[in-house]
Amino acid sequence: MSRVHLYLRKRLEEIRDRYIYEIYERQKLPPWERFLLTWIVLFAFWLSITGDITLRGFSLGLPTTGIIAFYMRDLLTDDIRHSKHLVWKILYFAFLYLPQYLIIMAFRLLESNIKVAKHAILMDINPGIVRIKTGLHSNTGVTILANSITLTPGTLTLDVVKKLDGTYLYVHWIDVETLNVEKAGEIIKGDIEEWLKKVFW
Repeated sequence: MSRVHLYLRKRLEEIRDRYIYEIYERQKLPPWERFLLTWIVLFAFWLSITGDITLRGFSLGLPTTGIIAFYMRDLLTDDIRHSKHLVWKILYFAFLYLPQYLIIMAFRLLESNIKVAKHAILMDINPGIVRIKTGLHSNTGVTILANSITLTPGTLTLDVVKKLDGTYLYVHWIDVETLNVEKAGEIIKGDIEEWLKKVFW
């Protein structure tokens, strides 16, 4: 590859990174929302592990998790999309998005278990590694997608590679139905990616 091509490739990568960064900055949650969301999650976790719902438990848990939330607000909520009011985001996530994800995953797990059992009984497997593309940009969204794919029997995410034209996942598939990136992606990802796009950028 000539030096001109290398230079152009580098410039295109820089432009793409800057474009993604600008989108991310526009959709980023305000600092106080990041802090509050992190505080709520940490305090709920505190209550679940201590089981202490007395005044003493609240007086210890609220300031402790508040201090931790102040320093960890970017770590947990940096990739969440900025849309609608904070209360709507919490209600949507708790009563609409999270149940949707659980239903989607339950269906995918049931479907995958039946397929794997059929392949094991009939000894009809065609394993291989396929490459699929994701439209997600955030590390959190891509990580949840990769782990969701790994959770379903018959598929295992091996690697994530970010390239100039997008992010690709390399997946070990127990029965390779197609090597086409788009078709394989549709079969493996199902509705999971569309759900993740509602929450993560």
